Amino acid sequence: MVRHITRLIISAVVFTAPITAISQHESHGEEHHEEVENSHDAQHQETLHENSHEAGHGDSHHHDDEHGHEEKFVAGDFIMHHIADANEIHFFGDVSVPLPMIIYVEGKGLDVFMSSSFHSEHGGHGGHGPYYATGPSTGVEYTKDENGISAKDHGEEVAIWDISITKSVFGTLMILTLMILMLRLAAKSYARRPGQAPTGLANVLEPLILFVRDDIAYPIIGKHKADKFVPFLLTTFFFIVGCNLLGLIPFAGGFNITGTMGVTIVLATLVFIITSINGNKHYWGHLVSPPGVPFLVKFIVVPIELFGIILKPTVLMIRLTANMSAGHIIILSFVSLVFIFNNSYGAAGGVGIGVFSTLFMIFMYFLELLVAFLQAYVFTLLAAIYFSEATQEPHH
Repeated sequence: MVRHITRLIISAVVFTAPITAISQHESHGEEHHEEVENSHDAQHQETLHENSHEAGHGDSHHHDDEHGHEEKFVAGDFIMHHIADANEIHFFGDVSVPLPMIIYVEGKGLDVFMSSSFHSEHGGHGGHGPYYATGPSTGVEYTKDENGISAKDHGEEVAIWDISITKSVFGTLMILTLMILMLRLAAKSYARRPGQAPTGLANVLEPLILFVRDDIAYPIIGKHKADKFVPFLLTTFFFIVGCNLLGLIPFAGGFNITGTMGVTIVLATLVFIITSINGNKHYWGHLVSPPGVPFLVKFIVVPIELFGIILKPTVLMIRLTANMSAGHIIILSFVSLVFIFNNSYGAAGGVGIGVFSTLFMIFMYFLELLVAFLQAYVFTLLAAIYFSEATQEPHH
């Protein structure tokens, strides 16, 4: 019985998802088309008062625009809008939560306000911008567009420092808070039951903790040296897993934390700093003056080795960012197919391709669950390898 109900639910999701998407897209398209028609009617009336000959020409032009100028779905804009960072958490439809804007204006002071204060030129919050807001403390006029946020004071550009809480920053803080709470609860569970088998949350986390320690840190770094690096490796592993899983929760804001370059740069920089600080004499000696290499050849080898110090964390950053963004892009690409076929072939075409797209998206979703753990494992593994290279002793 349960199996039949499950199949029914899956079938309903497969067939209703594309229909719902198409209906929402068409409703937004109709609203935009009505705005275009009203705008063209107003322009046409002004032309009639100015010149009768130009009025006839304007009427013909308006007639062509009325039938030819319709909102076109651009898959690239749709995808980038959903994977890019933002100053609000958008759930679905018009439901979103604004985030704090924290902007320091040089010579003027600090402005703190919510992102919902930004509005379009006509006072609305929809459309593609630009948006405008006035600083509550400094009175500076802010403009937000695809290039970021700029500020003007009495018509002159002013320098600003934007330290606002974006969607990725909010998600990062939320994951770190959850990590602290969960790991503290697990630690208290062990303290209450010393020498006994773990239960509850501790029972769930223990296999992952032992996996990172016994299967990554100890074999690669060495048991006598790994304990110093295990806390960082565990923190990195759980942080990446948490961020990746948060991005897979439907209608939870569309977080793409590990697909944001700013987050992965920090992770890669921490790996670089820890590797450089813990590098021993043997490690730096092989980089600066490789033994057994002719003197003249060192002028070629040493720059390559030094460049490799920067290249390794850079590869870590790019690999994590690209792989996590790619999963979101693939899923959103198949969502885009529904709109593309709906615009080209009507609702029937949208529903037809929607069934296929939904099935593939379900498959990709479960694949992304695997990738969420896989990418955390790869990042932690490579970080452990870099630590091992920096701390290994010379072989005699």
